[in-house]
Amino acid sequence: MYTIRNAQITDQSKALEEKASLVYARVLKDRRTKNLIPRLRPGDIALIAHQDLDAVAARALVEKRVSAVVNAAASISGRYPNRGPLILMQTGIPLLDAVGEEAFFLAPDGGQATLIGDSLRFQNGLCLQGKRLTLELVEQQMEAARANLDHELTLFAKNTLAYIEREKGLLAAPIEVPPLKTRFADRHVLIVVRGEGYKQDLALLLERGYLHDARPVLLAVDGGADALLEVHLRPDVILGDMDSVSDEALKCGAELVVHGYAREDGRGAPGMERIKKLGLNAHVFHMAGTSEDAAMLLADELGARLIVAVGTHFSLEEFLDKGRRGMSSTFLTRLRIGSKLVDAKGIGRLLETQPHQLFRAFALILLAASTPIIAMLFISGAGKALLRFLSVLWHYHFR
Repeated sequence: MYTIRNAQITDQSKALEEKASLVYARVLKDRRTKNLIPRLRPGDIALIAHQDLDAVAARALVEKRVSAVVNAAASISGRYPNRGPLILMQTGIPLLDAVGEEAFFLAPDGGQATLIGDSLRFQNGLCLQGKRLTLELVEQQMEAARANLDHELTLFAKNTLAYIEREKGLLAAPIEVPPLKTRFADRHVLIVVRGEGYKQDLALLLERGYLHDARPVLLAVDGGADALLEVHLRPDVILGDMDSVSDEALKCGAELVVHGYAREDGRGAPGMERIKKLGLNAHVFHMAGTSEDAAMLLADELGARLIVAVGTHFSLEEFLDKGRRGMSSTFLTRLRIGSKLVDAKGIGRLLETQPHQLFRAFALILLAASTPIIAMLFISGAGKALLRFLSVLWHYHFR
């Protein structure tokens, strides 16, 4: 009797839990998460095919206020501890994982469906089965992935060294840059990439008055143009392969530079096709490596005095998030530019959480500057006379 009653209570609890987690909404799908993001509306269910869901994509889904995320692939494959699923769990967005490639293909784009338990059920009868992730399960998977990180780092380092040998000409070879109207010579250049932490870094530069004081050239890399428009700044130049920037940004009046493959590669500049469809004009900049590397090299070659990078990728996790097997071009680019490059990543958090250190540093500067003056007062005859006068004045007023 006791066992039967306990089983009934357990079944009732599960039913209540499923009812509470039930989501009924429109489902939109796309194999490329960054292409799906602009189409989403608050309350939609996002159907993606994104193995190792990265932090940038997860935050974009959170900002769109989706009611749930369904992934055809494994959100954590175990290759490395990607943080995207954890971000969704921490914000309370349900994640149905690994529903499969066939299910993704059959799911109607824009159809209404109900997410309940481990299934997504469409009105036409189609049912997608997967694994409903929980915070505990995600943390377990991330812990297991951390154990594989040493192996992944070894492969990453080997690939980086192999590509450095092939791309070493990037260090000294002359670079053929397009003839831009925007003046770069002897100016600060702010390169904006829509990567991890870009919003915080951009907000810091605005808050501290850097943009107003330095008046830098605003060079956006693909979606970085939309990031600038979000804070009511118009980019001067947009550079990239043009696959993750909005039509609105491309039409904002900025000079356009399509990042093409190296000339000897033979694949040209695929991004020009979109530019032509929009009836716009653009230069082509042929360069090996990532678009953000190309942006830095362009700014350096055109004579920038200082290059400030916002949202750029440099950590191992960020490169793995981007699906890159090495970082040769990024490493070589930073070697070529040298001290001219300043990475804004993390500065905002440092300044916001440790303001007392700034005050202490300012006080130490004042003390250091006043030390020679104090020394002169003790050494010189006039200084000694002044100190005697101050001593008499003190005794007269306070004793």
